[in-house]
Amino acid sequence: MTQLKWWQTALFYQIYPRSFADGNGDGIGDFAGMTARLDYLHDLGVDAIWLSPHFPSPNWDCGYDISDYCNVAPEYGTLEDFKTFLHEAHARGIKVILDLVLNHTSDEHPWFLESKSSRDNPKADWYVWVDTPPNNWQSCFDGDAWTYVPERNQYYYHYFMKQQPDLNWRNPEVKQAMWQAVRFWLDLGVDGYRLDAIGTIYEDPALTPHSVPMNLAQLRRFSETARTPEEIALKERYWHEMFRHQWGRPELHDLMKELRAILDEYDGDRMLVGEDDDIAYMGSGNDELHLVFNFPLMRVARMTPAHIRRNQRERLARLDALPVRGWPCNTLGNHDTSRIYSHYGDGQHDAELARLNAALVLTLRGTPFLYNGEEIGMQDYIITDPTRLRDTMATWYYQALINDLKVDPAEAALRAGEMSRDKNRTPMQWGLLPNGGFCPPHVTPWLPVHPNYAEGVNVKEQIDNPDSMLNYYKRLIHVRKTTPALIAGEYKPLHPRAEEYFAFLRFTETQTVLVVLNYSPQHRELKFTVPGKKQAHILFSSAGRGRRSQPLTRMSVGAFEVLIAALE
Repeated sequence: MTQLKWWQTALFYQIYPRSFADGNGDGIGDFAGMTARLDYLHDLGVDAIWLSPHFPSPNWDCGYDISDYCNVAPEYGTLEDFKTFLHEAHARGIKVILDLVLNHTSDEHPWFLESKSSRDNPKADWYVWVDTPPNNWQSCFDGDAWTYVPERNQYYYHYFMKQQPDLNWRNPEVKQAMWQAVRFWLDLGVDGYRLDAIGTIYEDPALTPHSVPMNLAQLRRFSETARTPEEIALKERYWHEMFRHQWGRPELHDLMKELRAILDEYDGDRMLVGEDDDIAYMGSGNDELHLVFNFPLMRVARMTPAHIRRNQRERLARLDALPVRGWPCNTLGNHDTSRIYSHYGDGQHDAELARLNAALVLTLRGTPFLYNGEEIGMQDYIITDPTRLRDTMATWYYQALINDLKVDPAEAALRAGEMSRDKNRTPMQWGLLPNGGFCPPHVTPWLPVHPNYAEGVNVKEQIDNPDSMLNYYKRLIHVRKTTPALIAGEYKPLHPRAEEYFAFLRFTETQTVLVVLNYSPQHRELKFTVPGKKQAHILFSSAGRGRRSQPLTRMSVGAFEVLIAALE
């Protein structure tokens, strides 16, 4: 068997720095807090951290509007604090990858301040400028994609909010400056990058207008009120049509090859994972990105065995078709989406479904990514007071609902809270103290803490409880790490017509493992036929069965049970 790279065997854990751990007591997460919690992550079984943006930023988009690519935001600490964090992570065998925002900078970045100062400035062409808005393109955050600057008597383009002007990647000086920033962190020893919104880096040079008969606010409202199958299908078509000229350009492949070549100059198998699900960004399999996320797996209201099987069939076939076989990458949550517990719950069996979906991510073929807080069952917290929202995309939508669409303020507040990304970015719940132990009781955290920290959804109360979500994750991660077939094994679905449970094999030349995820409240007696195998030795059971054996011809699986067994 080919020796796997570290990023193929690793369990990744996304840290949202502002919400993870407050080390200096100001209500904002920081590097001191993160460094102090590295032992917690090591004990959990984390092999690698994806760190959301930690760079200086005015925080119009929570750090994704960067004003200095080669430094640390003061609220998170200093560059020396980052180096300490990186050193301490590496000392525990934990890799660190950073969030790399290539498409845009902050409008307060020195490059943009120079570019907007005059048309004769040396950096005048570092961003995308036009004399008059050439089309009806929308920013995906806050309406029109063209913003006027009186200093130049011109408009600049921004795919995201107006405080995030798009860089002009067709200018070689921009590329050179950004590659210098990439090398800065690689020279410090970071292990790779998660690439933010890579599909938006280039836009249609013909500036072709979209054909949707709505603006962004109207489309968001239509999406909320769509009920019939026809309306839902139209909504999906409109979202695609509105932005299709603003992303996914073929020029990206040459750019990704350049970036990959830079990483390949460094030792230690530095890696790239793209915030995109297009397998084409993996190039030939070894010349562009190492990984892209399997977002189609998570884009469903209810996780079903049929959806999972279909997803795996399509994704793995496309990865296998690359000239150099591609490696899968699975996740069900991140800082931009509802938490697993909330997203896939049914209001009745939320805890059981959350455990099933954790097992799904950790047993499918490929590299798993977890989002901080999933391991203790954190849930979305809908903030219905607009003054407490920090997601500017949500506050813009709230104002648009009231002022432009004349929606009742109470409904507008609820809709803004529901669409806001604040709901899944609330502070990590460490203990039973006020503010969930995230920050001192007398300090107001940057976002309100979910009140269910007082109901057992916190690390301190779960760490010594053998039945807690935290210890469930620990046991599951341990089984993954100590079972070679779950790391390196091939995948084969079983019982392909089963509607209520998902069963599959992971197998290497020396080990075959059966995984059964029962997505229903019914107990089942199942029969499996695997050539040369008769007994299933239980490695993990969410029903607490212990390490005993069952005949494959009569496998007993409980309601909502996760069962992992080595076949003998």
